[in-house]
Amino acid sequence: MGNSYAGQLKSARFEEALHNSIEASLRCSSVVPRPIFSQLYLDPDQHPFSSADVKPKVEDLDKDLVHRYTQNGSLDFSNNLTVNEMEDDEDDEDMSDSNSPPIPYSQKPAPEGSCTTDGFCQAGKDLRLVSLCMEQIDIPAGFLLVGAKSPNLPEHILVCAVDKRFLPDDHGKNALLECRSRQSSTTCHSIKPNSSVSSTVTPENGTTNGYKSGIIQTDSPVLSPANSAINLSGAQDLTRNVVKPLALSLQVVGKTFAAATMFISGPPKKRHRGWYPGSPIPQPGLVVPIPTVRPLSRTESLLSTPVPQTPLTGILQPRPIPAGETVIVPENLLSNSGVRPVILIGYGTLPYFYGNVGDIVVSPLLVNCYKIPQLENKDLEQLGLTGSQLLSVENMILLTIQYLVRLGPDQIPLREEFEQIMLKAMQEFTLRERALQMGAQCTPVSPGQLPWLARLIASVSQDLVHVIVTQNSLAEGISETLRTLSEMRHYQKLPDYVVTICASKIRGNEFCVVVLGQHQSRALAESMLTTSEFLKEISYELITGKVSFLASHFKTTSLGDDLDKLLDKMQQRRGDSVVTPFNGDLNEYVSPQEAAAMIPTQNLDLGNETFQIYQPQLTVARKLLSQVCAIADSGSQSLDLGHFSKVDFIIIVPRSEVLVQQTLQRIRQSGVLVDLGLEENGTAYQRAEKYVVRLDNEIQTKFEVFMRRVKQNPYTLFVLVHDNSHVELTSVMSGSLSHGEPSHGLADRVINGREVLEAFNLLVLQVTSCPYTLQTQQSRISTSNEVHWIQLDSTEDMSCEEKLYFGLNEYSKSLQWGITSPLLRCDETFEKMVNTLLERYPRLHSMVVRCYLLIQQYSEALMALTTVASLRDHSTPETLNIMDDLLSCPGKNRSGRGHMLILRVPSVQLAMLAKERLQEVRDKLGLQYRFEVVLGNPASELSVAAHFVARLKTWRGNEAEEWVPRTYQDLEGLPCIVILTGKDPLGETFPRSLKYCDLRLIDSSYLTRTALEQEMGLACCYVSKEVIRGPTAALDLSGKEQERAVASENDTEELLIDLERPQSNSSAVTGTSGSIMENGVSSSSTADKSQKPPPTPSFRSPAPSAGLDEGLSAGPAGPGEPLKQECDSLGPPLASSTTAKPSPSSSGPGALPWPGPPGRGGRPPQAGLPPVVILSKAAYSLLGARRGGKLPAAAALLPHPDVAWASPLRPPPPAPYPRLPRPPAYRRWTAARPHHADHGNPPDPASGARACHPRRLLLSGPPQVGKTGSYLQFLRLLFRMLIRLLEVDVYDEAEINTDHSESSEVSQSEGEPWPDIESFSKMPFDVSVHDPKYSSMSLVYTEKLAGVKQEAIKEPKAEAPRKRETMSMMLTKYAAYNTFHHCEQCHQYMDFTSASQMSDSTLHAFTFSSSMLGEEVQLYFIIPKSKESHFVFSKQGKHLESMRLPLVSDKQNLNVVKSPIFTPSSGRHEHGLLNLFHAMEGISHLHLLVVKEYEMPLYRKYWPNHIMLVLPGMFNNAGVGAARFLIKELSYHNLELERNRLEELGVKRQCVWPFIVVMDDSCVLWNIHSVQEQTSQPLETGVSSKNVSLKSVLQHMEATPKIVHYAILGIQKWSSRLTSRSLKVPFSRCHVHDFILLNIDLTQNVQYDFNRYFCEDVDFNLRTNSSGLLICRFNNFSLMKKHVQVGGQRDFIIKPKIMVSDSVAPILPLQYVCAPDSEHTLLAAPAQFLLEKFLQHASYKLFPKAIRNFRSPVLAIDCYLNIGPEVAVCYISSRPHSSNVTCEGVCFGGLLLYLCDSFVGADLLKKFKFLKGATLCVVCQDRSSLRQTIVRLELEDEWQFRLRDEFQTANSSDDKPLYFLTGRHV
Repeated sequence: MGNSYAGQLKSARFEEALHNSIEASLRCSSVVPRPIFSQLYLDPDQHPFSSADVKPKVEDLDKDLVHRYTQNGSLDFSNNLTVNEMEDDEDDEDMSDSNSPPIPYSQKPAPEGSCTTDGFCQAGKDLRLVSLCMEQIDIPAGFLLVGAKSPNLPEHILVCAVDKRFLPDDHGKNALLECRSRQSSTTCHSIKPNSSVSSTVTPENGTTNGYKSGIIQTDSPVLSPANSAINLSGAQDLTRNVVKPLALSLQVVGKTFAAATMFISGPPKKRHRGWYPGSPIPQPGLVVPIPTVRPLSRTESLLSTPVPQTPLTGILQPRPIPAGETVIVPENLLSNSGVRPVILIGYGTLPYFYGNVGDIVVSPLLVNCYKIPQLENKDLEQLGLTGSQLLSVENMILLTIQYLVRLGPDQIPLREEFEQIMLKAMQEFTLRERALQMGAQCTPVSPGQLPWLARLIASVSQDLVHVIVTQNSLAEGISETLRTLSEMRHYQKLPDYVVTICASKIRGNEFCVVVLGQHQSRALAESMLTTSEFLKEISYELITGKVSFLASHFKTTSLGDDLDKLLDKMQQRRGDSVVTPFNGDLNEYVSPQEAAAMIPTQNLDLGNETFQIYQPQLTVARKLLSQVCAIADSGSQSLDLGHFSKVDFIIIVPRSEVLVQQTLQRIRQSGVLVDLGLEENGTAYQRAEKYVVRLDNEIQTKFEVFMRRVKQNPYTLFVLVHDNSHVELTSVMSGSLSHGEPSHGLADRVINGREVLEAFNLLVLQVTSCPYTLQTQQSRISTSNEVHWIQLDSTEDMSCEEKLYFGLNEYSKSLQWGITSPLLRCDETFEKMVNTLLERYPRLHSMVVRCYLLIQQYSEALMALTTVASLRDHSTPETLNIMDDLLSCPGKNRSGRGHMLILRVPSVQLAMLAKERLQEVRDKLGLQYRFEVVLGNPASELSVAAHFVARLKTWRGNEAEEWVPRTYQDLEGLPCIVILTGKDPLGETFPRSLKYCDLRLIDSSYLTRTALEQEMGLACCYVSKEVIRGPTAALDLSGKEQERAVASENDTEELLIDLERPQSNSSAVTGTSGSIMENGVSSSSTADKSQKPPPTPSFRSPAPSAGLDEGLSAGPAGPGEPLKQECDSLGPPLASSTTAKPSPSSSGPGALPWPGPPGRGGRPPQAGLPPVVILSKAAYSLLGARRGGKLPAAAALLPHPDVAWASPLRPPPPAPYPRLPRPPAYRRWTAARPHHADHGNPPDPASGARACHPRRLLLSGPPQVGKTGSYLQFLRLLFRMLIRLLEVDVYDEAEINTDHSESSEVSQSEGEPWPDIESFSKMPFDVSVHDPKYSSMSLVYTEKLAGVKQEAIKEPKAEAPRKRETMSMMLTKYAAYNTFHHCEQCHQYMDFTSASQMSDSTLHAFTFSSSMLGEEVQLYFIIPKSKESHFVFSKQGKHLESMRLPLVSDKQNLNVVKSPIFTPSSGRHEHGLLNLFHAMEGISHLHLLVVKEYEMPLYRKYWPNHIMLVLPGMFNNAGVGAARFLIKELSYHNLELERNRLEELGVKRQCVWPFIVVMDDSCVLWNIHSVQEQTSQPLETGVSSKNVSLKSVLQHMEATPKIVHYAILGIQKWSSRLTSRSLKVPFSRCHVHDFILLNIDLTQNVQYDFNRYFCEDVDFNLRTNSSGLLICRFNNFSLMKKHVQVGGQRDFIIKPKIMVSDSVAPILPLQYVCAPDSEHTLLAAPAQFLLEKFLQHASYKLFPKAIRNFRSPVLAIDCYLNIGPEVAVCYISSRPHSSNVTCEGVCFGGLLLYLCDSFVGADLLKKFKFLKGATLCVVCQDRSSLRQTIVRLELEDEWQFRLRDEFQTANSSDDKPLYFLTGRHV
C-alpha cells in the first residue's frame, strides 16, 4: 500500500480491484457480481493503466486458484497459505481459547514490526480507550468519522476518518471509499472496550488524507432490525451517536452501502508491515449486494467473556473461505415462517452467512460449555474430577441432544443447567475410570457410531428434536434447515431444535443447534439483550411505529366491538354521575361533587409514625459493630477507633425519588440525627435532606461537600452507606461507551474514588439484597467484612416474635401448602393468549405484546365488572378476580379502604401508555373516585388526585394542610393500581394494603438471579406467624405432608421459616431484648412483649369453597384484608394503636384495616397473607420450588448480568448451609465483566490476591427484611461505642471505717505541698484499713474499735460476691491504656510493626540469693533493643550486670522520673493498662512488667516493646504476694549492685536512689484536688479536682524533702464522695495500696509474705509500721482504678484433683480442709490459697468467742490474715523494739499463730490474756513442725487439744498441704 499517493490511482489500485472482482465472482454461487467499473468511479484525471502491469499478476492468480482448487478439492483464498497451514491456523485459534494461555511453541512468530503489546501500536503509541477518550480529536476539514464492522472480527468496529467525497451521497449513489495510508503514519487500534453494543472510538490524528481507523471490540451481538443504519457524521456527534445495534453485530455504515463499501479493502501485495500475512479484514471487493456475516466460532463467547484475557498478538487471523462454507439466508424468512431461527454455536467452525442475515440470530449461549478449561488440582478435587478426564466431542453432542429432548416444549435451554449436566457426565466418567483403574479402557463413542446414536436419542422427542448429519460442512445442514423453514407452511409442525452434525473426515465432528421453536427461538434471542438494550429496543419499536398493527388489533374488544365507541356509549349512558367512591356497590351512582365531598371514617393509623427496632435488626446491627471492631483490632492500622468521638453519615441511594423520600422518612422517624448529636431536635426534620443523596447528576456537588466535611473533621468517623449497592455498578472507565444512561459509572466514581479509599475516618457500608455482583473474584470487600442477615432460626427468643419474614424462599415453598389460591401463580390462560399473539407479530419484542394484552385484559375486566357483563368470559379468571377485589373492597364499609395492585412494566413508555389507557377506561366507566391509577416512575414524585389525598389525610388524622403522599407506604389503604416502571425495582417499600403483584411482563429477558429476586422482592414482607401454618390449618387441606416436604427445603440466600415447628418457637420480628438503653434505641419506642399473650392460629374461612384470599376479605367475622408489615421493618410492629371496628350499619360485611395484635382487646386475632404474585410462565418455572428439597432453579442462574462465570465447570449450588449466602462459591466462580466497577480492581503484584478495601463492609439481607433500620441502628451503636471507648468505668466507693470525730492531734497547715518530717513522724499510724475493696475483710483492732456497738456490723452473705460501685469517666490525655488503644503518638511505643520485631529483644538471666527463700533465685529479663540503655552489661556485652539507678542528688528534671516502675500483671495481656505513654506525657521512663513464666509468650506478643521480668516457674501458681516479694528482693539486690558500681566511680553509697514504684495494672487516671474556699457559708466547701499525668504525680512525690526517711509513699483512692473534710489533712499516716513509692533500702528487713494471695499489702503495711517506719499518704492526689473484668487476682476455680465426672457440685469453703490421712476429695489448688479461703469463711467455727465481739479480737502474731468481717484482728509484732497497739486490759477471743518464727516464744504469749473458751489456731508447714511448735511454745499448759482437732488443707501430699491444730483455752 506504500505506493499509493493522493489523487493518483496507479496500476496497483486497479489490480487490487480486479483481483477482488475475480475472487468474488468465483466465490459467489448465486448472484452475478457487478462489473468492476461499476464499483470504481475513477476521477477523470487518473492516469491510464498499463495492461502490462496487470496481466502477469492476473495470470498468476488464475494458475494459483486452479492449482489450489484441484489439489484440495476446496477453494482457498488465503494469499500464501496452503490448506495445511490454514488448518494449523484454526488449530491455533482453538488452542487459544478463552481459558488457556497461548501455547508459545504452537504460535507463529509475530511478523517483524507487528504490534506486540496489547493496547499499544508498534510505534508505542497508547491506543487504549482509557487514554484515547482523554485526547482531543480533531478531524480534518472535509472528513467524517465512519464506523464499519467486519464478519471476520465480529467483536470489533473499525472507525475511520474518511474523506466526504468518497462516501455515498444522500441518494445512496456509490462513491469510492479510498483507503490509503503510509507506513509511517497509519494507526490501527485494536481496542477492547466494555460496551456490549457497538461503540465509536476517536483515534489519534496525524494520518494522511486516506483514513484514520480504530478497531473496537464489542462484547455481544445485539438483536435489532437489519435495515437500520447509521452515519457517524462529524466528530461533534460522536458523543450522541451510538451505532444502532444490528443482528449479529453487523454495522452498516451510511444508508445503502453495498458490501464492498462496508468492508474496507484489505492491502494489496505490498503489505503494511504490522499486518498478519493474510489480510485481517476480509478480501476487498466482495460485490455481493447482501452483507455477509460470519460469526467466529470457538473463539471467545460473544456474550460472556469467561475470563478477561489478553488477546493474542496475532488476533487478526486470516479467514480463508472454502466455497462450501457459506450459507445464504433466504429472503423473507421471518415473514414467511414467523420464526427467527437462533443458531446456538456448538463445536467447530460456523460458516459465513450471506443474504437476509437480519432474520437469523447467532447465540453463544452454550459455546463455553464445550470449552473445558484448565483447572487447578484443588478445584478438580472439589468437583470430583481427575485432570485427564475430558469429554469427547461425540459425548458432548449426545449430551446436548439428550438435554434438548429433556427440555420439552415449554422450557428454553439454560446455560447453567447444561453446565451441571456436563459436570455430572464428567464425574461419571471419572468414577468409571477409577472403577476400571488398570483394567481395559471403556470404549468411547466412535465418530462412526455418532449419527445413529444421535438419531436414536432424538427419536424419543416426539419430533421436537431433529438430527441432520452432513459430510462436508455445517453449512450444508444449516442451509437445508433454513430452506425447509422458508418453504414451510404455517400449518405444518416444525421441530423445536435441529441439531446439525458435520462428520468431517478431516476436521472430526462439529455441530451446532438451530432453534426453530416459536417460543424457544424468541426467548433465546431476547435473553441475549441486557435490560438496557431491550428497553431501548422497545422504545425504538414504539417510536418508529412498528407497533401500529398490534395497537390496531387491540382497538376492538374480544367481542369484536370498537372499544372507544363502546366506552363513549357507556359514558353517555351514565351522564354526569360517577360510581360511589366507597360504602356502596358498583351500580350506585352519585354526582361528582357529592363523591368528592364524601369523608371516610377516620382511622388513626398512628403506627406509621412510631419507629421500631426489632430483635433481628438489633442482632445484625451488633454484628456490623463487631465487624468494625474486628477491623480496628486487626493490627493493620486501617482504623483507629480510639481516635474518634463522633459519628456522621451519608446515605447514597439509586435514582428513585420515592426511595429518597422513604429513606428520609426512616431517618426522621428513627431520631438518629438527634441521637448522634448531628442536629438539634427542632431542625432535624428539615436538615435530614442533606444526609440522603441520589445517584444522579447533582451528586458530584453534594458529595464534594460531604468529602470536605470528612477532611475537615478528622475526629469524626464518617459512614458512607451505599444502599441498594448492586444497582448500576458500572465502571467510570466504560463511561465513554455508555448507552446514554445518565447514572453511568456514578456509583463507581463516588464509592471507589481515591478520596474515599484513602480517607482514614470513612467507613463504606454497601447494603444490598442481591450481593452477588459484589462477590466476584475482583471484589473489593474482604470476605471477613461481609455481614449477612441472620437466619430466623438463630434468634434466641423466638416465642416472643410476632411477625415472620415472608420472602422468596417462603413463596416457593407456599406452592406446597395445597391451598386453592396459591400465593405464587402463573396465569396459564394469559400465557396461551400471549403465545398466539407472538406468532402473529414475530418482529415485535414480546414485552410489547404482553403489555398491550395486559392493558386490554384489565380494561375488559373493568368493563365486565361494571357494564358489559358479556366480556367476563374474555378476561382471564386471574385478572377478573384481581379487579373484582380491587373494586369491591372499598364498597364494603364506611372507611373506604382497599387494596393496592402493582403492575410491573419495566419500559417507561409502555408504563405511560398503560397508565393513560387504564385511566381513560376508568374515567369513562365513572370509577375515578373508586380507585386511583398511579405511575411509579423512579424519576418523578408520586402524583395522586386531590380527593384521594384528602381521603388519605382523613385516615391519617393529624397531617398538615400541605401534606401529600411521597412514598408508597403513604398510600396505605388507598384502592389503587400502581404501574411500577424503571429498569430495576430499587428497594421501595410498599404498604400493608398491597395485595396483588402482577409480574406477567417479567419474562425470559430476566434470566439472572438478581433480576428475578429483585422483582420478587416487591412482594416480600413480614406477616403474622399464624399465616405460615394458618393456610393449611384453616382450610384443612392435607397440611402435614406438605409442611414436611417444605420443611426439608432450604435456600441459602433467603431467611428460612421452618413450617414444622410449633408456634411457640416461631420467630418474628418485634421486640428488643432487655432495656431500651441496653439496645441503644434511645429515641424510639420498644415493643412491649409483656402484654401479649401467645397468639393462637385462628383463620376462619367463611366460605370453604372460596379461595384463601377471597375468603379473607369476605365474611361477617371480617378477618381483615391481608396485611403487609412495613416491609423494611421500620414501620410499625404489629401493635398499631387503634383499629376500626366493623360498622354495624354497613350492609356489606366489615373489612378491618390493619388488624391489631392477636388476641388483644377481645377481638379474634386476625392474620394477613403476603401479597399474591402472578408470574409469567418463564419466571414461574424458575421460582417454583423443586421436588425433593432442591433449590428453585433461579438459585443456579448467573448471579448478575455484570458478572460472568469464571469456568463452565463449577460445583452446583450447594445444599443450604447456615448463615452464608454462598459468597465463597460466587467469589471463586464469578468474575466481573469489563464494564463492572470492580473489573479494574488490580491484584496485588506479589501475592496475586485482590486488594480489598479494609474499611469497606457489605450488609446483605433478603428484600424488605429491615436493612435500613439495621444500619441506622448500627450508626447509633457505633456512636455509643465510640463514646464508650472514650470512657472508662472506674471504682467509685467511699472510704470505709472513717472516723472524723477527732482530728489527729498533730496536723499540718493545709497549703503545704510536702509533709514535714518532724511533725509527720509525731502523727500516730492509723491501723484501720480504709480502702473500700477491703470492706468484707476482718477489721484491724484499735482502741477506738473497742467502743463500737457490736450490732452495727451486719452479717454479709458469704455466697454472693458484692458488686462494686463504678462510675463512667471520660478518658483524658493522661490515661493509661490497654492493647486496644492505637494512636499515632504511641505507635512507636507499642511497636506493633511486625512479627519480625519480636526477635529484637534479648533474654538475660539474672541470679541472686534470697535469705527468705534460702536459695538462689533465677529471674529472666526480656529487654528490647530500644531499652538496653537502662541496663549495665559486662564488657563482652553479653552478661546483664544491673539496672541503672539515678542519684538522690540529681537535679529535678522535668523530663525524668527517677524511680523504675514495676507492674505485676497476670491474665491481662490484652486488658492490662500497661501503656503508660500518655500517662508519662511521652517522656522516657523505665517500666518493667512482672509476669509469670507461662504467660510470658502472650505478654511478649502484645507488648513487644516492654521490658519483661519473668518470675521463676515455681511461682506459676503463686499469688500476688510472690510477685511483690520478688520485685522487692530483686530491687534491693540491684540497689546493692548499683551502689558497688557507682562507689567505684566515687559516688557515696547513700546517694543512690532507693525508691521503686509498684503499681497495679488497672490504674487508669490520676487527679489532683484542692479545696475551694467559698465566700458564702454553704454546708461544705467544694472540692475542685483536675486530671494530671502520672509523670507529674511521681515527680511531685519524688521531690519530697528528706524523702529517704520515708518507707512508703502513696496516694488516696478516688471517689465521687471526696469531701473537703477528707482533704483538710493533706497527708495521712495510714495504709496505702495499689500505687506505692517504696523505699527498698529502709524496708530491707520487712518482707512481703510470698505465700499470700489476699491482703498482702495490709500485712506488709502493718509490718512496716511496727518496725517504726513512716508510711505517708498524699491526700491531695487520688488514683482512679479501672474496673477490669478479666484476669488479675481472680480466684482459682477449685476442682477435684481427680475428676470423676464432668458435672461436679460446687465445692464449699469448709471442704477446703480435711482430717489428715482421710478419704476426703483432694483438690487441685495451692495449699496456701485453700487455707486463706477457708479462714475467710470459717471464723464462726474457729473463733466463736470473737464473733461480733470487737472488745475481744483475735490475736494474730506477726501476720494479718482475713478471718471474716465478723471478727477483728489485733496485729502484734514479735520483733524486739517494735511499736504495737496497747493491749492492756484486753481479753482476746482467740489466738492465730501462722507459720511463726523463732521470735515468737512462750514468754511473749504469756503476756496476753484470753477469754475462757477462747480458741487457738496454729498453722505450720508440716505435721512435725506443728508438733515442735506446740512443744516449743508450751501451749499445752494453757490450751487443751484433742486428736480430732488436727487438720490439713485438702491437697495431695505432692502439693505440700499446710497443717493446723485447733485448741480451746482452759
